[in-house]
Amino acid sequence: MKLDRVELYNGTTIPAIGYGTWKAPRAEITIQAIEDAMMCGCNHIDSATRYGNQVYVGQGIAAGLKATGWKREDIFVTSKLWNTVRGYDETLEAFQQSIDDLGLDYVDLYLIHWPRPAIFHDEYIEKNAQTWRAMEKLYHDGKCKAIGISNFKVHHIEELMQTAEVKPMVNQLEFHPGCGVALKEDIEYCEKNQILVTGYSPLANGRIFDFPQVKEIADNLGVSVSQLCMKYAQQRNVIPIFKSVHKERILENLNLDFTISEEDMKLIDALEEPALLNDSDHITFGETTPPVF
Repeated sequence: MKLDRVELYNGTTIPAIGYGTWKAPRAEITIQAIEDAMMCGCNHIDSATRYGNQVYVGQGIAAGLKATGWKREDIFVTSKLWNTVRGYDETLEAFQQSIDDLGLDYVDLYLIHWPRPAIFHDEYIEKNAQTWRAMEKLYHDGKCKAIGISNFKVHHIEELMQTAEVKPMVNQLEFHPGCGVALKEDIEYCEKNQILVTGYSPLANGRIFDFPQVKEIADNLGVSVSQLCMKYAQQRNVIPIFKSVHKERILENLNLDFTISEEDMKLIDALEEPALLNDSDHITFGETTPPVF
């Protein structure tokens, strides 16, 4: 079994649920967890240079391909460019290092991780333009099937599009109950412009369990809070990206064969907490202090 896929505007398809690898633990656990995720049917692996574990992610993918009998084209792998790297040549070099670490010839999706790194704060628009030009080359050369952005607000996208020749295909955003109002403009903009949204931190980094109204809706549906948050994202046309190293929880998060009523969706939409963990306009983290992903 493999997950259903959603089509990007360029015709590339992306599986409807992603398995995240941020803060993945020791090498052997990461490798086993990715193999388990693939054995459970998850063929969408989300990684990033900043996570510092792409060598192990690549080994997990290799183990998963062997265990499932899938071919490389059966899976969808994302990587991201970290904030210490901007510029044309620098981006090409960083990408090559990323696929070398993963042990792959290409990635399916390559993203700019954050729009406004502290070290390029005063020239981030120009640096992002140079970086995007390199990503367009990687795309045209077939080194990535799709290119995109992460944590970009509307104005960041419009700044990028002043010089871009290829429109981003994906914008990865923090997405969970409680952030709907804060993200409304960004998500509507992406939908209008055929930019698919993928969503990280569907459980708000665990804070969602502090909100009894969410658990009440989940209990009424006979599902877990995690399943509810994952399904909530899907019903708002966002591809959720979850993380777990426990096989039973991986299976749980992939089992979303239920529907949240429109009434309950509106109740979840109305939540004002938990608020967003990060604000890409105001975060000042550098290369040693990562944000929450």
